Amino acid sequence: MEKLVIEGGLPLQGTIRVSGSKNAALPILMACLLPEGEVRLGNVPRLRDIHTSLRLLNILGCETTFDGNDVTVNVRDLKTEAPYDLVKTMRASVLCLGPLLALKGEAKVSLPGGCAIGARPVDLHLKALEQMGAVFELTSGYIFGRCDKLRGAHITFDFPTVGGTENLLMAASIAEGETILENAAREPEVQDLANFLNAMGAKISGQGTSVIRVQGVPALRGADYRVMPDRIEAGTYLAAAAITGGEVLLEDCPCTELDAVLAKFRNMGVELEEQKGGLLVRRHGPLKGVDVTTQPFPGFPTDMQAQIMACLCLAEGGGVIEEKIFENRFMHVLELVRLGADIRLKGRSAMIRGVKSLVGAPVMASDLRASASLVVAGLAAEGRTDVLRIYHLDRGYEDIEAKLGGVGARVWREEE
Repeated sequence: MEKLVIEGGLPLQGTIRVSGSKNAALPILMACLLPEGEVRLGNVPRLRDIHTSLRLLNILGCETTFDGNDVTVNVRDLKTEAPYDLVKTMRASVLCLGPLLALKGEAKVSLPGGCAIGARPVDLHLKALEQMGAVFELTSGYIFGRCDKLRGAHITFDFPTVGGTENLLMAASIAEGETILENAAREPEVQDLANFLNAMGAKISGQGTSVIRVQGVPALRGADYRVMPDRIEAGTYLAAAAITGGEVLLEDCPCTELDAVLAKFRNMGVELEEQKGGLLVRRHGPLKGVDVTTQPFPGFPTDMQAQIMACLCLAEGGGVIEEKIFENRFMHVLELVRLGADIRLKGRSAMIRGVKSLVGAPVMASDLRASASLVVAGLAAEGRTDVLRIYHLDRGYEDIEAKLGGVGARVWREEE
């Protein structure tokens, strides 16, 4: 098992290219089950979860290739079972449920199981698909779904679920009649999926708002499509530049999709200049404390909570972070404390008091974004920081040590 070693204290200087979005690519790959004909995707990040998705597509009867950052998918002999061995490693695997029901009228998909950052149940997916005519049975750890034909319905989500919205968009694209999704997720990755489906011939409108309309079509066709840049990866490197007091150009940075994050970092005293080639990040004065509350898009994303917390550990006055999305997303706190941070937890709030410096130490990642926060903190800490269990990191960051090393960080991998 590998660990990431960081010798901190150096300001980052240079250019980092933002990779394609993991959270957009995963549902887009599941949507490749739907069309007749070849799909060609560009800007796909080379990540563990992407490889897992391609393995699942292979099991479901697709031929796939992955060359550089380009993926091709052809459906050959569609199967209807997504086994536990794959679904347990990546919750996004459950997004094959909607396409399989719409295409084959049946699906057997393993329940995703638990998640380190909190419960993410699929009941909202199932309730919505039931309104479209599906019937489900949960037994032996699997979701068994069947239907004669999915039909359009007027669906109101209890919560703006990203995965639920994505599953329903795919299912409704080739269902009979019109489907209206109210209280739908507005995240940019949901919009990217809808745009991809439209590129294949779907009729979707309203993506990016809380009401999405889908007029079902008889079939979809293959298409060429470029996956959007990863706003969370961009935000993570923004945090790395900010905490080290460096100057970094983030190429292909999705600035509009990062509005809430950019606003907080500007309030912290970070200079952000949007340019034609991306976003220039620099800091000359001290970091200033801010308060943060995570919210569904367009609010501050929960996936950036841990990274901004690392920055607040060295900010004048610190700040308060309230986590409103997941109930167990503060597992990085005790690891940041090992580096010298002053953080107190109370329920779903973390109170951070800024300290003058952090000091390197061995720390352990508990999930994807927690590991990113430990890397960000380690870049600013004095001495050596060893980040263990970086398989979490490899699920969401493409060539992170190469990208950071390219802007002056001292970072490398070692065997634990």
